[in-house]
Amino acid sequence: MNRTITLLRLVSIHPLLWIVIALSIATAHFLEVSLLLGIIFMHEMGHAAAASFFSWRIKKISLLPFGGVAEMDEHGNRPLKEEMIVVLAGPLQHVWMVGLAYVLFSFHLLPEDLFHLFINYNVMILVFNLFPVWPLDGGKLVFLLLSLKDSFPRAHQLTLLISLCCLSLFSMIIIVTAPLHLNVWVVIFFLFFSLYHEWKQRRYIFMRFLLERYYGKKATLDNLKPIQANEEDLLIHVLEKFQRGCKHPIIVEADGRETGTLDENELLHAYFSEKRLTDKISDLLFSY
Repeated sequence: MNRTITLLRLVSIHPLLWIVIALSIATAHFLEVSLLLGIIFMHEMGHAAAASFFSWRIKKISLLPFGGVAEMDEHGNRPLKEEMIVVLAGPLQHVWMVGLAYVLFSFHLLPEDLFHLFINYNVMILVFNLFPVWPLDGGKLVFLLLSLKDSFPRAHQLTLLISLCCLSLFSMIIIVTAPLHLNVWVVIFFLFFSLYHEWKQRRYIFMRFLLERYYGKKATLDNLKPIQANEEDLLIHVLEKFQRGCKHPIIVEADGRETGTLDENELLHAYFSEKRLTDKISDLLFSY
């Protein structure tokens, strides 16, 4: 109960949303807008509840004029399975909402027109959120899937590029089919801006991933994945090969033969604590 109250205190309503609500009352569409906002609210609360269960740092739960977002400080520094649960917790809310609506409709407790409207809104929001565009749930799932085999920065950048291609294709379809649909264009421009901002912040996000790996909670990593590095490789270039959910012993080579090994914590310590930003791997090997 206390956790629910804490989450509710984090709910923030965008000022423009009040204007949308006022317009819905003036145009006799308050019921439709209320249904839509209620569904979006439950979707975001699903994310927030799952994140709270895993003790994530939740900043706020924002309700916007064109959707909602649960803002969190976690970004790629939690176990993949844990993050998958948090991402899917939003879409899963639509399952019980549709089921409850069907039960109420079966017992004639929900009018037919309201039932169909509620179902249509749930399907619309579910399908839209699973679209493979960052920062939608579908885009986050793409990031998680790419993280299974790629390094963090590569998976992150590929996710943004895939998102850009999908969003551009969607925009062209809208130009042909519904060029005057203002609400859709507002959402499209918001997503383009989100992608641009994420791309501009990609280096900072990668540094935060490394910092959390070094200073944060030490999770048990069962998957051991060695990284082969040449003595002449720069420290930062080796760090860019770090992958989520894996522990990395560093195998140092020169002229095709192994010359030593380093633990990933030694690299992180050298980079963040000793500020050896331009060192080569050989410098670390001889130091440790």
